[in-house]
Amino acid sequence: MMRINASAHEETEGTLTRRRWWALAVVVAAQFMFVVDAFVVNIAIPSIRADIQATTGEMQGVIAIYQIAFAGLIIAGGRLGDMRGPKPAFLFGVAAFTAASLWCGLSQTGLELVAARAVQGMSAAIMVPQVLTTIHVLFPIEERHKAFGIYGSTLGLGAAVGFLAGGLLLSLNLNGWGWRTIFFVNLPLGGLLLASGFKLMPNLAGRPNEQFDYVGAIVLFVALVSIVAPLSFGVDFNWTPGVFIGMAIGVSLLISLWPLEQWVTRRRRRLPILHLDLFQDTSFVLGLGAIYFFTFANLSFYLVLTLYLQLGLALSPLATGLTVLPLALTFALVSRLSGSRVKRRGLSALIEGGVLQIIGLALPAALLGLYGAVSPILLSLLLAAFGAGQAMVMAPLYGTVLSNVPAAHAGTGGGVISTVQQVGNSCGIVVVGSVFYAIQNNHAADTALVFSLGVLVLALFATVGFLQRLRTAQHLT
Repeated sequence: MMRINASAHEETEGTLTRRRWWALAVVVAAQFMFVVDAFVVNIAIPSIRADIQATTGEMQGVIAIYQIAFAGLIIAGGRLGDMRGPKPAFLFGVAAFTAASLWCGLSQTGLELVAARAVQGMSAAIMVPQVLTTIHVLFPIEERHKAFGIYGSTLGLGAAVGFLAGGLLLSLNLNGWGWRTIFFVNLPLGGLLLASGFKLMPNLAGRPNEQFDYVGAIVLFVALVSIVAPLSFGVDFNWTPGVFIGMAIGVSLLISLWPLEQWVTRRRRRLPILHLDLFQDTSFVLGLGAIYFFTFANLSFYLVLTLYLQLGLALSPLATGLTVLPLALTFALVSRLSGSRVKRRGLSALIEGGVLQIIGLALPAALLGLYGAVSPILLSLLLAAFGAGQAMVMAPLYGTVLSNVPAAHAGTGGGVISTVQQVGNSCGIVVVGSVFYAIQNNHAADTALVFSLGVLVLALFATVGFLQRLRTAQHLT
């Protein structure tokens, strides 16, 4: 376990034991707020565009810049937590996220809203890595699976609440604020998290004498933005050569980080932005592969499902949220049980969850292919199996990959995991979204959904393959 600060704020083992579950509640609530804001904007886009006369590019930017800014700085945010301690980094991130939410709600133009969303994403990049770090450091191995199960359930609930809250708040139009309420609701929650985090989170030692690796942070940020931004906007530029050149530059900069970080460690004696030993761990690398393909099939699934419900079945935003609700609730309930299953069965439990996800997508795809349109109620019930399988994999997978990372580098490890997660989400949205739109333009939305689900099934097969290799690697060590 990470050493405790020997200061006036010193924490004893007994204090940590009593307070760590309260600290867990605080950090997963922050994760919940982040996930809700990733989903809620999708429902409100038509209202935002009509109110502030935003362009199509600005509206795409409102969604994409949040993920791009987050992905670009998440590893730096994790390293900041390693150096300064997770508590101060977390509190700073929450405060900045809350202030950025206020700015979003007050924005008067599309460009201003894009800028505010960028600050939101950057703030989240400091806040979110401390969630995984806190779980990894505070909880012993025998309790960590349970803690990650609670963490995983908030991810599913965040998606459900994002869809439902967006539709409900737009319908209520509180105080005539319309879409602005989806951002204003973060203000009381952010204030509560700040007060609770200050009181309940323990003061865990960082490495305050280390200097921050600014050169590595800048190179990493430019590299990740060069990869994620073209993925997000490539379709708007018809995938011209410049898009691929940008991604190639990003990949080249990522490769250059290896010798750069070795130089930082040897010559400048600074804590590198990336702990390179992480990538010499076969289990960690295989786990990142599983996370990439798992997240490839995660956010993109909700995207095409939402498109099908609204474009194919002509459902309202609120009805769309209600249709997704059984899936999300199933996810939340099964997440509470997933930790104990992994504790008993190890990686076999994750592999079984991946297989259940495949079945949960293949069954509705087969029915759509055979009989055409499926009622929203039936589709909702069929997809509950996918939600259960997703819950069996998501939180335990992150916990398993992070389990062998040294506590002193938990922030960096969590940042790497979150980065791979965002890149997987971006790639999935681009590929699966493009498949849906291309087929829908020439065929019915039912056919578009069938082919999109087929792509997701292939990604989940790859996830299961990486999990099987990871299980073999762990048996050999």
